[in-house]
Amino acid sequence: MPEYAKMKKPDVKLVILGDMNVGKTSLLHRYMERKFKETISTVGGAFFLKQWGPYNISIWDTAGREQFHGLGSMYCRGAAAIILTYDVTNWQSLVELEDRFLSLTDTANSDCIFAVVGNKADLTDPEAGLKEEEEEEEGEEEGGEGEKAERPARPPPTPPSPVARRKVHREDAIALYGRILRYKMLDERASLPAEKMCFETSAKTGYNVDLLFETLFDMVLPSILKKRSGNDSPTVDLEECRGAKRTKAGCCS
Repeated sequence: MPEYAKMKKPDVKLVILGDMNVGKTSLLHRYMERKFKETISTVGGAFFLKQWGPYNISIWDTAGREQFHGLGSMYCRGAAAIILTYDVTNWQSLVELEDRFLSLTDTANSDCIFAVVGNKADLTDPEAGLKEEEEEEEGEEEGGEGEKAERPARPPPTPPSPVARRKVHREDAIALYGRILRYKMLDERASLPAEKMCFETSAKTGYNVDLLFETLFDMVLPSILKKRSGNDSPTVDLEECRGAKRTKAGCCS
């Protein structure tokens, strides 16, 4: 068997669900590649592998288009965390999460964690519209080792004016989270609080994107440890994924 046909088996799976054009793929690219990409609608699904400490987490991006809807249940099978994503400027995108996508999560783990995420916050929230500062490249500055060239202090950036009207408020997302718990027949008092599991993000500026993914990664650690206590094989045979196309980004689509 070729070397590329085997790789470390993911410890847990995280899945992103939501209607088309809410920015699911852009969120994933922002986190994994540290930049914003204008993307086209995902066909079927794609995944990235993220090394989180000693663990491997697969992050699945799914298609929001109706014709690929049936695949979502397959992608959610065995998921430890699911991100239900909507567009803060589009009320219908929140409605679709409950009407179309929530039932797909029935194949997820019984202890699956849910996050409700409003993307495109940069369009409505001045704070979210501020772009994250780029990391300085090594060797960019002149001077001796460990020294930095002096540069004038930069004035604080001016928050941009909102360019779209907010249609979904945080209270709406919190209410949806409560309905998700009831759909899953979970005790709200024993579950993670809605205030901690409802996020607003911007894939374009990076606002809260790291916070979203890394919060979930920390929360799924108990699932990883539980799974590793079994005797699962540490590798997965990629030749079983026949027909999967390998992209430059290292994901299957």
